[in-house]
Amino acid sequence: MSLAHPLDRPVWSALTSRQASLALGDARALRFDPAWALFAAAADASPESTAALGALNISPNGMGLVEAGDMPLPPETTVRAQAACVQMTTSGLTAGGRDIAFEPLGEADAADMLALATLTVPGPFFERTHRLGDFIGVKQDGKLIAMAGERMRPSGFTEVSGVCTHPDHRGHGYASALMRVVAQRILERGEQAFLHVYAAHAATIALYETLGFSVRTSITYTVLDGPGDVSRVAGRS
Repeated sequence: MSLAHPLDRPVWSALTSRQASLALGDARALRFDPAWALFAAAADASPESTAALGALNISPNGMGLVEAGDMPLPPETTVRAQAACVQMTTSGLTAGGRDIAFEPLGEADAADMLALATLTVPGPFFERTHRLGDFIGVKQDGKLIAMAGERMRPSGFTEVSGVCTHPDHRGHGYASALMRVVAQRILERGEQAFLHVYAAHAATIALYETLGFSVRTSITYTVLDGPGDVSRVAGRS
């Protein structure tokens, strides 16, 4: 399937380039190992690829599709949720922003990162999501209260994701400050930063615009239910 732009099908672009080592499936359809991410994509709209995509719906958490255009859903699947989103990109951040004290996050912080993401739900976040890219965070008295990091990584692009702040510490600008750092590091590597946000969240879109992001295209995010057993693949690294 010819792509008008790599970010029109970011999951397929990521799993056939820099994150191919995390892919399950074959040339017809791919998904991230469920311990890392929810996302999957078919190679094209053919019945063969669509059926192969359905066969990858092996996680109790389901399977997430992120597509700019219309793609057929696998047969015998159930749509758990579907939402209109926008994809935003930046090639240069706006000036300004506050300086905050932050630190790199790693394996020692994995449990705290998962707990914060589970509490705040910035997007699908699982056992190994923190390994998808670099994460940074703000701690107070040793407790992680805010973080931001990287997720999908197609060639030439990196997604800003996992941005969240503990409810007790919102209103201090931690999220936007951490986003600036993550995005700036992506730009300094010679890549373009991108992110996804629900189309209905106008205030969030406006905030990201103040940082230098602009809407590139509309995206449909679909979560399909899957009753399978994740245990047979979750041990991959």
